[in-house]
Amino acid sequence: MAAQCVTKVELTISCNNLLDKDVGSKSDPLCVLLHNTSGQQWYEVDRTERVKNSLNPKFAKRFLIDYYFELVQKFKFGIYDIDNKTIDLSDDDFLGEFECTLGQIVSSKTLTRPLMLKNGKPAGKGSITITAEEVKDNRVVLFEIEARKLDNKDFFGKSDPFLEFHKQTSEGNWVMVHRTEVIKNNLNPVWKPFKISLNSLCYSDMDKTIKVVCYDYDNDGSHDLIGSFLTTMSKLKEASRSSPAEFECINEKKRQKKKSYKNSGVVSVKHCEIIVECTFLDYIMGGCQLNFTVGIDFTGSNGDPRSPDSLHFISPNGVNEYLTAIWSVGMVIQDYDADKMFPAFGFGAQIPPSFQVTKCVSHEFPLNFNPSNPFCTGIQGIIDAYRACLPQIKLYGPTNFSPIINHVAKFAGAAAQQQTASQYFVLLIITDGVITDLDATRSAIVNAAKLPMSIIIVGVGGADFSAMEFLDGDNGSLRSPTGEPAIRDIVQFVPFRQFQSAPKEALSQCVLAEVPQQVVNYFSTYKLQPPKNPATK
Repeated sequence: MAAQCVTKVELTISCNNLLDKDVGSKSDPLCVLLHNTSGQQWYEVDRTERVKNSLNPKFAKRFLIDYYFELVQKFKFGIYDIDNKTIDLSDDDFLGEFECTLGQIVSSKTLTRPLMLKNGKPAGKGSITITAEEVKDNRVVLFEIEARKLDNKDFFGKSDPFLEFHKQTSEGNWVMVHRTEVIKNNLNPVWKPFKISLNSLCYSDMDKTIKVVCYDYDNDGSHDLIGSFLTTMSKLKEASRSSPAEFECINEKKRQKKKSYKNSGVVSVKHCEIIVECTFLDYIMGGCQLNFTVGIDFTGSNGDPRSPDSLHFISPNGVNEYLTAIWSVGMVIQDYDADKMFPAFGFGAQIPPSFQVTKCVSHEFPLNFNPSNPFCTGIQGIIDAYRACLPQIKLYGPTNFSPIINHVAKFAGAAAQQQTASQYFVLLIITDGVITDLDATRSAIVNAAKLPMSIIIVGVGGADFSAMEFLDGDNGSLRSPTGEPAIRDIVQFVPFRQFQSAPKEALSQCVLAEVPQQVVNYFSTYKLQPPKNPATK
């Protein structure tokens, strides 16, 4: 009998006394969550944001995990000092780790343990604290907040304000639940709209006290307090664009020193709305179909498919990295597509019959060479088409992603115009090399982020994949060449080499981990309800 998910658990992470690996400043820590299903291979599930210049970080991002009572769920929390923009942690300083089961965490509720180095020795005095909360409520709060006339804390220029939201535990301690972005050099900041789960914000208690603190950001981590205020959800939800809820930002030390003190600025809540956020399963069970498309790199850098050194060489046991990636991801995705008919394309090759004459390179050709019907029957159909086309094409180049992204985006765009939550598109690109049309690809991804679409990139071979990591904009950094930001993170990149010795399910678990939330984010952004969602009846 299959294991049943008992509940969802939200994990909050903080650390103390981390090792300082930076010269002239403090470490910039990040926490990586790894999961072990087989007793051998660890694979990454998620990671927090990086906290700059802090040896005692409190991470704003939480880990949301399905809890199975009858399974031993092994997790490892790795802390790294991040000094570059790549997602590969091998070139970042390791600050320590802690390994335990989810059962140990939930039974303790709050667990504080020393961090250990790889050699089994303590990581100095470093420790990690993990707090678990059951998520019983799928309501979220949407906020639009700005401020005016904030105190200037900088001698040169103006304050760089950001907000932190804190809730109070039953023991009376304040726990940070959300941190906004920093608005540089501005005493009248307007923060981007954001959302916080109602459970995270106030334990779903409308009258529970919430503390909002405004800071002036400093690069060295010693952020200056501008002021704070206390409120409740009952007060916050009264806000509207025509009648904002306004709160004086008070700095107690400054008020005690200065008799004429009024406030350190005013925080204005322009919009506060509680909505029920549907789950991934709400959409799937409501009839949403996941449309799966594959794009395969046939550029010359893969090597001659007839040579055992080629990434396209099919070994005597019938596999290569391309086939393994197709099979691993496809076997999961196919369950969410009713007709199991999957378009499959190649790029970067000269194809018959034109290549004998024109030498023209195709960046978007059907594996079955049938432009009017590029569909393959099931995952096995994709495998068969791939095997059949290999001997007929000439590997060439360059490595252009934008044509196939734009191809799938046309269909996703048509689905978006229906304004229903009935279709979502997942594009799997498998590639061996450095991308050549980076600017065009950035534009294509920024456009696709507005559509019901996700992109998974699996890098095969030993190439430098730093450009792919750049496209995986987990911190919201991806922009088009004109500066337009991607409104959603829709790209997940993983190098296949990390999974060569892993169980077969590890690759699919890693590359598909973000898809459910991407589906929910898209439909909730455009306020599209599941067609048969019980909550709407």
